[in-house]
Parts: sequence; structure tokens; C-alpha cells
Amino acid sequence: MITWRAGVVVSGGASWPGAVEMQVELEGEPVGGLPADGRVRALAYPQLVGEPRVGDRVLLNVSALARGLGTGGYAMVVALGDRVPADPPAGPGHLVKARYTALQATVLGVDDQESEHHELLRDADDLAGLPVVVADLHSALPAVVAGARHSAAVHGRPAPRVVYVMTDGGALPAWFSRTVAGLRDAGWIEACVTTGQAFGGDLEAVTVHTGLLAARLVAGADLVVVAQGPGNLGTGTRWGFSGVAAGEAVNAAGVLGGRAVASLRVSGADARERHLGISHHSTTAYGRVALSPADVVVPGLAAAGAGLDELDDRVRTQARALGAPAGRHRLVDVPTRPDLLEALRGTPVRLSTMGRGLGGDPASFLAVAAAGVHAERLAAGSASA
Repeated sequence: MITWRAGVVVSGGASWPGAVEMQVELEGEPVGGLPADGRVRALAYPQLVGEPRVGDRVLLNVSALARGLGTGGYAMVVALGDRVPADPPAGPGHLVKARYTALQATVLGVDDQESEHHELLRDADDLAGLPVVVADLHSALPAVVAGARHSAAVHGRPAPRVVYVMTDGGALPAWFSRTVAGLRDAGWIEACVTTGQAFGGDLEAVTVHTGLLAARLVAGADLVVVAQGPGNLGTGTRWGFSGVAAGEAVNAAGVLGGRAVASLRVSGADARERHLGISHHSTTAYGRVALSPADVVVPGLAAAGAGLDELDDRVRTQARALGAPAGRHRLVDVPTRPDLLEALRGTPVRLSTMGRGLGGDPASFLAVAAAGVHAERLAAGSASA
């Protein structure tokens, strides 16, 4: 199940909060999909394994790298071969994340009995209409926030206080995401809340439900974005996709009295028919899994002036299955004008989804940005209830 390698750190690389890159020269002969020169790009999470230094011998998990299965092209540092990291400072917290794995970590949950917020969250169960934008891909996060900020700027309102609730369908460590680090540094998100088995956020929560409540009551969110971490898992089947959990996030927002805003996964460039226009993953998550009504934002792509008229017709036709009377949701039309496209060009982090950037598939980002526009209007009280 795991392909192990040992090696020596030969040089450092980029770093961001919670993560550090390095070059590692492998011991022994490289095999499989590993580089022929014996050097790999590796990633370590210092809070889990310690801080690797040049000359350190490290133990690596190269399973995904050897098979070309994502992980950003990294070998993952599992341990330092000759140094044991210092014990963490003594402190409260009994939430165990990545439970019963070799790198399980104990953290202080925002809803933990030892947390200063425990009493606030113990009986909390009301989001009081808080807009909750749901997306099935991590790559949607910066575009949703860009749309929300653009809407606020257009109407002369202050930028909303956005909190990201990260589910555990993709990467478990929030530290893996340069997007989260970049958005936080730019002041575009107030906090990241990691839920389920995910960890490393500004706040830790047991479930999406307590994550949403913490976003409102502890982090003071004006609106929330819920999506899995980077690195989704799919098998080319209807149900075998980690983003199906987007439907469950809609249910969580609904049962807690939030205003669920379902962003559509749209593409005009994907060669696969099942993802052209509205992806079948969106129709499954929102049409089959989400039992609580949501605002499904239908992006008016023709208004963007980017030659998307034909795609606009396709998306509108596909969306009808999700709205009344065929479906249970409310369809909300949000035109995506050229100024929204320009706003997306100004994001502080790189936009990329399924290997395509803004120029390669503008509809993907416009669709989720439109959901951000609608959520900001809801937060400001300027959209119809």
C-alpha cells in the first residue's frame, strides 16, 4: 500500500505557513515513476515531523508520486531519520485528527470541552441566515471570494468577512494549500476552519456543522465558503467522487438555518462530455444528495463578453433539472459581466482548476464567482429572501 524511500535533503525550497519544500536525493536505484536522476521534490509539515535541514536523512512516502497520482508532484516526508522533533508545548485539546494513522495529531478543537468557546458552541444550532457558499472543488475558493468582494466594491460596501470551512474530501492538512495561505495573507479570508479528519486550520472542528457554527459565532463570518481541500478524488463514476459531499454541506447549512448557496461546477473546455457545461458531479450533489433547498446560482455567461453564448444556453438548459418544479432548489440568475472577469484577474493567488487557468476555461471561474456575488448580496440584505 505504501512505497517507501529514504534519502538526504540536498537543498531547501519554498515555504509557507505549515509547509516547507526541499530537494531530496534518494538512496538506492530509482524505480517506477520516480525521477531517473534520483532526486525528488519533497514536502514536509514541520508541526508533524519537525523541520528538515540540508544534510538530514529523511523517510519518504512516494506512493502517489511513483504512480503519478497527484500530491502536487511531491514525495511526502514521514519522519527525520536521525532526529526526533521536540515535544510540542503542553496544552489543552483532545481532538485526534487523521485518527489511527501513523501521523495522527492531537489538536484543540473549537468545540472541545477544553476550548474557551465550548460554552458558546455547546448548544448552538442557528446560523441565523448566514450565507454559505458550497463548492465541490478547492479551486473554487479564490473565485468565490473574488466575486463577493467585487459585488461589495460595486455597491460601495465594505468587503465581507469570509471564513473558509474546509472538509476532509481532499488534502487533510490545510497547510498543503497555498491558496489558503495566500488568501489569508492578502486579507481575503478571515480564517480557515478544518473539519472532520482535516486539520491545520486556524480553528479545528469535529464536523461541518460545528465548523459552520464556529465560523459565525467565533470567527464572525459575514459569509462562509465550504469546499474540500486540494486534491479531490474521483473514479469516473457517478458516486465515486469526493466532491459529492457538497450536497451534504448544503444539508448542514440548511438544518442549521443558514442560507445555502450552491455554486455550479461549469466548464467550457473539458473534453469529457459529463463535465461540459454543468458537471454531472454538481447535478448529483445538488440534485440527489442535497435534500435541503438551496439557491443554485446560474451564471449568465453570455454577459461576460468572452464568446460563451453557446455554453450559456447549455448551462441554462441543464440547470432547469435542479430548480422547481423539476427539482427542489431556487434558481438564481447572476449575469457575469466583463468587470467580474476583470476582478478574477486581480486575485492574490493563482487561479487553476483541473490544470486550466482563467484564460483556458473562464466559465469555470465565472460560475463560482457568480455564487460569491449572490452570497455577498444576501449578506448585505440586498437580495430577495
